Amino acid sequence: MSTTARPSRIAFILAFAAIYLIWGSTYLGIRVAVRTMPPFLMAGMRFAVAGSIIFGFLKLRGEAWPTARQWRDQVIIGTFLLLGGNALVSWSEQTVPSGITSLILGASPLAMVLLDWARPGGRRPTVGLVIGVAVGIAGVALLLGPSAFPAGTRPPTVGIAALFLSSVSWWTGSFYSKHINSKTPLMMAAAMQMLGGCVSMLLTGFILGEGSTLRFAAISPGSWAAFAYLVIAGSIVAYPVYVWLLEHSTPALVSTYAYVNPVVAVVLGWAILDEPLNLRILLAATVIIGAVAIITMGRARTVE
Repeated sequence: MSTTARPSRIAFILAFAAIYLIWGSTYLGIRVAVRTMPPFLMAGMRFAVAGSIIFGFLKLRGEAWPTARQWRDQVIIGTFLLLGGNALVSWSEQTVPSGITSLILGASPLAMVLLDWARPGGRRPTVGLVIGVAVGIAGVALLLGPSAFPAGTRPPTVGIAALFLSSVSWWTGSFYSKHINSKTPLMMAAAMQMLGGCVSMLLTGFILGEGSTLRFAAISPGSWAAFAYLVIAGSIVAYPVYVWLLEHSTPALVSTYAYVNPVVAVVLGWAILDEPLNLRILLAATVIIGAVAIITMGRARTVE
């Protein structure tokens, strides 16, 4: 992807379609993959393969070898973003439907605002951000509150709690990445985060005993296909496209994936896996996505 010439309208359309559809569909891919693959080892192998390919490609293009400090910083970021922010999601999706997962994680900007305020020296939220958080909390309550699920179908509390913990971990990694001065190119940083994060994910999987349950012969063709999709489309294709958009578009436009991904995930989960989709879920999704839009626009104005 050239960064010199002005991209065409078609290039922008294809790029946005990629991050909308691919990242929205990764929730479905994870749900299918963990049916017969241990979650932490699956996630670790996914990013080990993707990170190695991207890192090797960048080195062939002549990228400089990262310094020890850059490795340290990116490994820390990768551990928070990928072990906490992705592998924990894979573990949760063993019991939590992919559409519900996407909506809970889609509300993560709420946690970012609250934690950014609570940290030492944190920023007090504006009135607009407070309104966005209040609307988002109402949406989550509508999604998960009493009578939200038919009897016997409510996901276990530990799985839902793990998703909220995942949001906190993602915020922590994102916050750390904004306050370091490693000067690592975006694509190289992504590859290093994948390689660093995969180590922590694989170690966690073996510590939890997933190694003794891993049977390659028992992995279904569907799980293998989902795993390949996550590696190729979800990591190797979508992330470079995302970086390209950051270089050629505005942050406000690029951030619109946060509104679209949950919609894609909910629809795909319902259409392919027969996951629940009713008026209450649709209303909750509308409220949560609206809250994310309010928070995103409010944060953008704060930066300006």
